[in-house]
Amino acid sequence: MNNLLPDLPSDGEQPSGERSAFAANIVHFVRLLRAAGLRLGPGKAIDAVRAVEVAGIRRRDDLYWTLFSVLVNRRDQRELFDQAFHIFWRDPKILERMMSLMLPQADGSADQKKKELSQRIRQAMLPGQGALPRENSGEKEIEIDATLTFSAQELLQQKDFAEMTAEELDAARAALARIAWPFRPQKTRRLRPDPRGPRIDLRASLQASLRTGGTLIPLKRKSAGLRPPPLVVLCDISGSMSQYSRMFLHFMHALSNDRARVHSFLFGTRLTNVTRLLRQRDVDKALAAVSEKVPDWSGGTRIGTTLEEFNRLWSRRVLAQGAVVLLVTDGLDREGGSGLAREMERLHKSCRRLIWLNPLLRWDGFEPKAAGIRAILPQVDDFRPVHNLSSIADLAAALSHASNAGNRLKHNLGRMAA
Repeated sequence: MNNLLPDLPSDGEQPSGERSAFAANIVHFVRLLRAAGLRLGPGKAIDAVRAVEVAGIRRRDDLYWTLFSVLVNRRDQRELFDQAFHIFWRDPKILERMMSLMLPQADGSADQKKKELSQRIRQAMLPGQGALPRENSGEKEIEIDATLTFSAQELLQQKDFAEMTAEELDAARAALARIAWPFRPQKTRRLRPDPRGPRIDLRASLQASLRTGGTLIPLKRKSAGLRPPPLVVLCDISGSMSQYSRMFLHFMHALSNDRARVHSFLFGTRLTNVTRLLRQRDVDKALAAVSEKVPDWSGGTRIGTTLEEFNRLWSRRVLAQGAVVLLVTDGLDREGGSGLAREMERLHKSCRRLIWLNPLLRWDGFEPKAAGIRAILPQVDDFRPVHNLSSIADLAAALSHASNAGNRLKHNLGRMAA
């Protein structure tokens, strides 16, 4: 195999020409990662070169882990770094041939785990491949407004998150940050002043009578107040959801910074509360803090066990006052749905509305065959896809008013499962 990494001599014996060429290759590799979506500046390239010099690289594994320690700071970046490393450090002169063999063109099927990563790396290594199509070279960049309406072509609205390039993902994140979430308000037990309210406010009436010395007692009225319900997000970050986990975190961050009383939880093999971390305004700092705290990223899935922990430790704290629960998962449980039906029933009875968001619904031929899916489906009030911007816009509309589109889908799938 033609390999860019030579057998380097020990420190102090490396020729200066070879040393400078190797440093230039490291800089090019950092630029590749930056073009693929990692936020790496010139300082990171300098740190990477210095780290390689200090480590005394002699094997391919040494180079991999040295660069990894400097350039990767979140778990969701590891797969992108791994694929870019094994492609770049083979032979940059035959990149085009390797890309044509190893990275097939995106055809919309998205049936492989590497589809998203391949699209972003293809765009970074071969400029012009996988970029947003344009009718002519002078066309302006696509602009997205707060209502999720796009240009006439609507290029991003229907595109799957797993097939987006780095530029398209940035545009999608910007759109998510600008979404307004108009939750339908609910009546609360707290009463508020209302001139036409059905109940008389005795305290306010007596206070008003003091202004006239008690000769007149103007009647003050009150009615039940209105307030958006609490929102609880339970998001699956297991390996089967890895293509969407990064975008879902941006989705949860946008929710947490758009309104109050949003509680966020991540689960794979264990449950992690990330509510406070996602309340940071800076999305990069928030996601970096989440990555450090979550130990089971892209691992297995134990939906029943994690829901049992949520119901036991957190349900009474966060599911009060008619909370709405968003369950984001594909329903694939490595424990075969053991105890899942019981915990889903308890969760459903503890909240006002339970909405299941499943990216597998992007397939027209989706059928509820897995045991986990069969256990979850009977206990949800709404069943919706969440794989592109259009589906998230539909979710925002469903949360603002009563919608039965997801209920019809749930009913049809329930008949298929039966």
